[in-house]
Amino acid sequence: MGIVLFSIVQDLQRSFLMQKQQAGIVGGLIAGVLTSVVMLAGRKSGMLTKTLDRDAVDWIDEVADSREKIGDAGTTALEFVNHLGASAAFGAAWPALRERVPGLSPLALGTLYGTALYAVNIGAIAPVLGITEGEIQAGPRKAGERWAIHVLQAVATGLIAERLSAGSRHG
Repeated sequence: MGIVLFSIVQDLQRSFLMQKQQAGIVGGLIAGVLTSVVMLAGRKSGMLTKTLDRDAVDWIDEVADSREKIGDAGTTALEFVNHLGASAAFGAAWPALRERVPGLSPLALGTLYGTALYAVNIGAIAPVLGITEGEIQAGPRKAGERWAIHVLQAVATGLIAERLSAGSRHG
């Protein structure tokens, strides 16, 4: 009887965690669409410089000659799918972060998470791969825009994930 009860409790815990995990992934996907819209609108309005998504499109083209093969729209679509995949992956990590710091607001945790994502992805990985020129060379405005978009992404992910899993302990 004790083993059966223990098994049922484990299944419920896995289900509970899966619900939070799904909420994090969905939150990440929605935040990915939101940040794409913000980058497009910011670029079109002149409020933002050349945004990271355009740097990524250029990089994909340099690596795979994609504009020649599938055009600019196809290369942009490919980058968008990549962006959504990364957004879902980053969202999937939200529940683990929330478990570690349950008392921190989603705004504060999202700001810290977005800053960490920016530091790792844009400060370290992107320049090594040649996606970006490096944040010192980019200058304070472009670096600030990239940081702000990462913070927006993580804060939106957290707020959405917590709203979607509102019935769960710690969102």
